[in-house]
Amino acid sequence: MIRKVLVSSVIALFISSAPALAAETNEVKANSITIPSPPVGQGQVVFFRTGSMGLAIGCSVNENGQKVSSLGAGRYFVLVDPPGRHEFTVKSEAKDILALEVEAGETQYVTCRMKMGLIVARPDLAPSTEAAFRKNAKLKLVDAEDMGPGEGALRPDQLAAAISASSK
Repeated sequence: MIRKVLVSSVIALFISSAPALAAETNEVKANSITIPSPPVGQGQVVFFRTGSMGLAIGCSVNENGQKVSSLGAGRYFVLVDPPGRHEFTVKSEAKDILALEVEAGETQYVTCRMKMGLIVARPDLAPSTEAAFRKNAKLKLVDAEDMGPGEGALRPDQLAAAISASSK
């Protein structure tokens, strides 16, 4: 008799929690970020910033002396670049440089972390992985007004068009 009650309780618990588990799975799928394939003959770099340290300090990513985009906490952007060596810089109290070899058809990931500085937090660029990027399903695309005049960073409408084109 006790065994039947125990088995019935376990089954009831499983049945009652199944909708919650399914909803959680759907929520994760709904929040997943789609990164399109790079255009033919181009490569791309996905820059992202997690964490809350240095909330007041932006991680302004530059290439060839021009601002590409700022990265606030919890934000990301996609930069399309031609194959070859590219140097990206960020600075506040100190300057950090990250050199990448961009290859056609390849997507690379770069994280901007805020480290303790003497007076203010200082940004630090480091190579990352798609898995590290995907762990942060709550990342949001940088707003168009936070992007600089530098070429290559996909604006929200351009990213949506690239996603639509790559899914066809």
